[in-house]
Amino acid sequence: MTGTESPGQPKQNVVEKGRTNRRFWRSRRAVFGSLFLLGICLCALFAGTIAPADPIAVSINNRLYAPAGVQGGGRYVLGGDQLGRDVLSRIIHGARISLLVGVSAALLSGTLGVGLGLLAGYYGRTVDEVIMRLADIQLAIPTILLAIALVGVMGPNLRNLILVLGITGWVIYARTIRGVVLSLRETQYVEAANALGAGDRRILWRHVLPNVWTPAVVIGSQQVGFMIILESALSFLGLGVQPPTPTWGAMIADGRGYLATAPHVTTFPGLVLMATVLAINFLGDGLRDILDPRLRL
Repeated sequence: MTGTESPGQPKQNVVEKGRTNRRFWRSRRAVFGSLFLLGICLCALFAGTIAPADPIAVSINNRLYAPAGVQGGGRYVLGGDQLGRDVLSRIIHGARISLLVGVSAALLSGTLGVGLGLLAGYYGRTVDEVIMRLADIQLAIPTILLAIALVGVMGPNLRNLILVLGITGWVIYARTIRGVVLSLRETQYVEAANALGAGDRRILWRHVLPNVWTPAVVIGSQQVGFMIILESALSFLGLGVQPPTPTWGAMIADGRGYLATAPHVTTFPGLVLMATVLAINFLGDGLRDILDPRLRL
């Protein structure tokens, strides 16, 4: 990408786009992941309409009610939890928190990591040394411990949770983008832009950044699943979004004391969490195969 297009380039771009679309629909993993995530997103967007009951309404009469029961007007399809709240409704509403935190944290960490990776790869020397040593230090600290420490200092709420997860996830972006930029800065079009007097900001924005989107998108698609798992882990420990807001991790934690008598309280949110992360990973693997230039021939 040099900022200029030849007369035949728009037609070539259309052909390439058509090939990418065909590769996507031939990828079973990408299609399955996309369809499943579409369903989860629709549940999150229309949770108030889809959910059969109020997710925080307590009903002692329906406490630990078994799945597929007809009690409570037939609404307890997946049973009730330890306070008689509808498990299905809480799972549907919990999708909002998981997707919001996962996507927001991945975007935040991606923005931070891509920016630092661009600077480290392009300028090198002292800038590269400082950024990469910071990355090494963070990699030496277990992610979950770092997240627990930051949440403990900042406080457990939705905004702080997104900030903490965004801060803990930038390293993989920075290291990957740095490697790509190290090779890009030696290309002819970057050298030509330098020779024509283009500033560093213009070169990074117009000539380097467009060429690092592919690895950034692939990493981001996979990081969303990691962020959802990390959010669930923090919620399981009581450091995520606080009750009564339903989250998948908190639901799993609520049911751990009833595994012998009412396993559905933990099992169903755990299965949804597993399936969602698996679908995200399928989509990420599919995008990697589709966007990898070595596989386009």
